[in-house]
Amino acid sequence: MKISLNWLKQFVEITESAQELDSLLTGTGLEVESIERHEAILGGLEGFVVGEVLTCERFMVKEKQLSLTTVDIGAETPSQIVCGAANVDAGQKVIVATVGTTLYDHAKGVEIFKITSKKTYGHLSEGMICAEDELGIGTSHDGILILDTDLPNGTPATQYFNLEADLLIEIGLTPNRADAASHWGVARDIKAKTGRAITLPSIEAFKVDNTNFPIELIVEDPEACPRFCGVTIDGVKVQESPEWLRKSLETIGLRSINNIVDITNYICHGLGQPMHAYDWNAIAGQQVIVKTLPAGTKFTTLDEVERTLGETDLMVCNGDEPMGIAGVFGGTKSGIKPETTRVYLEVAYFNPASVRKTAQRHALKTDASFRFERGTDPNAKLYALKYAALLIQELAGGVVASEVSDFYPNPIADFTIPVLYKNVNRLIGKTLDTSLVKSILESLDIQIQGEDENGFTAIVPPYRVDVTREADIIEEVLRIYGFENVELSENLGTEFLSGFPQKDREQLQLKISQVLAANGFNEIITNSLTKPAYSALVKADLPNDDVEILNKLSEDLGVMRQTMVFSGLEVLAHNINRRQKDLKVFDFGKTYHKINDKYVEKRHLALYVTGNTENETWQLKSQKVAFHTLASAVNKVLGSLGFKNLDTKPLEGTATFEYGISYLLNKKEVAKVGLVKPSVAKKAEVKQHVFFADFDWDYLFKQYNDKAAFVELPKFPEVRRDLSLVIDKTVTFDQIQKLARNYEKNLLRQINVFDVYQGENLGADKKSYSVSFILQDYEQTLTDKVIDKTMEKLMAAFEKEIGAVIRK
Repeated sequence: MKISLNWLKQFVEITESAQELDSLLTGTGLEVESIERHEAILGGLEGFVVGEVLTCERFMVKEKQLSLTTVDIGAETPSQIVCGAANVDAGQKVIVATVGTTLYDHAKGVEIFKITSKKTYGHLSEGMICAEDELGIGTSHDGILILDTDLPNGTPATQYFNLEADLLIEIGLTPNRADAASHWGVARDIKAKTGRAITLPSIEAFKVDNTNFPIELIVEDPEACPRFCGVTIDGVKVQESPEWLRKSLETIGLRSINNIVDITNYICHGLGQPMHAYDWNAIAGQQVIVKTLPAGTKFTTLDEVERTLGETDLMVCNGDEPMGIAGVFGGTKSGIKPETTRVYLEVAYFNPASVRKTAQRHALKTDASFRFERGTDPNAKLYALKYAALLIQELAGGVVASEVSDFYPNPIADFTIPVLYKNVNRLIGKTLDTSLVKSILESLDIQIQGEDENGFTAIVPPYRVDVTREADIIEEVLRIYGFENVELSENLGTEFLSGFPQKDREQLQLKISQVLAANGFNEIITNSLTKPAYSALVKADLPNDDVEILNKLSEDLGVMRQTMVFSGLEVLAHNINRRQKDLKVFDFGKTYHKINDKYVEKRHLALYVTGNTENETWQLKSQKVAFHTLASAVNKVLGSLGFKNLDTKPLEGTATFEYGISYLLNKKEVAKVGLVKPSVAKKAEVKQHVFFADFDWDYLFKQYNDKAAFVELPKFPEVRRDLSLVIDKTVTFDQIQKLARNYEKNLLRQINVFDVYQGENLGADKKSYSVSFILQDYEQTLTDKVIDKTMEKLMAAFEKEIGAVIRK
């Protein structure tokens, strides 16, 4: 949020330097991200002063008339200046560029030269008497600028032109501080911190001149629009805004449009009250109706984009058609035009959730929606309307030509919050005087009622949407009192000292991150908030209820995720859309579940691979990632954790996976890996195959043993034997592996499939596995007799248990 220092000074006195103001605002919770000097004119007229020509003598140089002048610029001795302007003369007040001043080409925005003390046409010249274009305040170069002023000589030119440089303050406004989304809001915090009074423009001059042009106001949805105020102003003249108004808006980065629209923007950023001005003659039937329209209705906004409305989009309509999206954006037909002479002003309070939902649906972020989404002050609407009407009358003329409409059937009540002094002191960590607590709260417009020795009841105005609990009241006291004023005790003590954990979760996570990074994976960090539609799509895999967000920023971020799959898919989609299609990423994150009205968090490690395994080269063609691409990484992770030869079973009947397997540790599922169903990937706008692995990180950490067991390297050689097994297609390698380990537990070290064959000569329901077996005895060298006996035992087991035909 951008704040102009000069604009802020209209609300509250500012005596602090930029650095002191930075510290003051940041201390109240309004973190200052930057403070920049803003100059209305390039260079800020630095070095230009008011001077008085004391003497003027003409002389000729090659038929060109020049003047040798002495000019009083407020220094001890006058300056001698050679001037080429024909209209210079003694006794004039002028603007002088003193020695050291930089001159600019204001049309091109570049530096020209710097004024120095030098000889000019044989005479010493110590400055320059300036024309309009040399100052940047105009384009005329017919002669020097002659002033009509009594300002003392040496007065900075910025003071004469009222062009003193401004400071642009950039505040990183947190979502909860809707009350500070304006110059008035920032001034309130300065008032609370310093005790200085706030000055608001007077609206006593507002009056209804006639009621010739009323507008009938109808609000059909009072829940989405609790308050709506409006008034007609007749006889206005739409024209360019005065300099002070243009300069105020330009400082905070807004483009001046015309005097009427600029006033509405001035009220929005000054008072935090978004408002809209309509061309009265474009309001069909002289009716303003606040309602929703059927889904699919077309509406063209001010940016000339045709939008399709949803059934919950609140609209401000006339008797025939919509005029604006309530709280978000106006329409093209009813806006202010150069020929507009009659204006209908609107200022309203719209339900924050309604505005947020509509703004998200249409991907519209406006100054109005920014404020309405967070909550504006419902009780400042009439003040803002009357002040805007007075400004329009001042800058555009006209008279108030209708009664003020004010639809407010159910006034929004103050928040009533009981507060105990013991809790104030407990949470702050310091005992504060009760009078100081009350003083701070009253400076924040929070009233105190029903006080006794134990506490009081705080009455909070509704514009403080973030102050609804006792802890919020205490936070308000603390931020104004100052975190830096809460001293640390000299004798810190505790009744319990926690020991260091036997297993370090962060160190284990770092270890696995390094393993994955070494295998070509990149880490991602994803949002725990997600779309409710995602959960609905894979509901069969999610036995628990969603954790819904009460104060959701949008419907798209309405629930906490129950599965990691969609968070990663959104990251993949973002990269794929930017032509990065070969991806291997991992994410340590949490899922959130509501189980029997209790909230549960679970930690996960998720892996995602998609695209090709490697880039294409002249030696190798690119190959698509396959199931075993990811399964290999899963095995490396489990192996790094010390878990090997886990049981597996096929994934069946899942809403997430097309196919895959799950890994079991102590008969508990600890990891799942497989191909994401195309319909699930498509929901996140991913149109290529994605393989996904999900680890139960909590359980793996619990079972992980960081105690390493070291054994001597085997002294005796290993032996390899191969078998070719013809088996039914339904038999899996996992079955072969389990069977082999059950029949030979002492000598069998490794099992691997190195070839798979299927063909007509084997039969339609058959396949052939070529399997290697690594045998090794740690105590002695294996003999042929022992090897043959072992292999015969394995072959017999395969023939008996899985009906294998051994190809010998």
